[in-house]
Amino acid sequence: MDWQGQKRAEILMQIMLVVSAVAAFGVGYTIGSFRTMMLAYAGGVVLTTLITVPNWPFFNRHPLKWLDPSEAERHPKPQVNSAAASSKKKAAKHK
Repeated sequence: MDWQGQKRAEILMQIMLVVSAVAAFGVGYTIGSFRTMMLAYAGGVVLTTLITVPNWPFFNRHPLKWLDPSEAERHPKPQVNSAAASSKKKAAKHK
């Protein structure tokens, strides 16, 4: 699952859980049964899980493009200058 897919899955999960909670409350209130309300909500949670947890193709529309190992060796990570890092830490402590 790519980064955009993770965001899409999280938003979809939140929307589906809120909708299932509201629907379950409405059903439970109408029927007058706490048990029915909890079962309806549990069904919504299961449905949400089945839709958002697996790595469906629509969650992977923007796959990451990894560098080949040979390309990564040609572009090494930049090294952190210890003097600059320590001066930043000291400046942050004095604020």
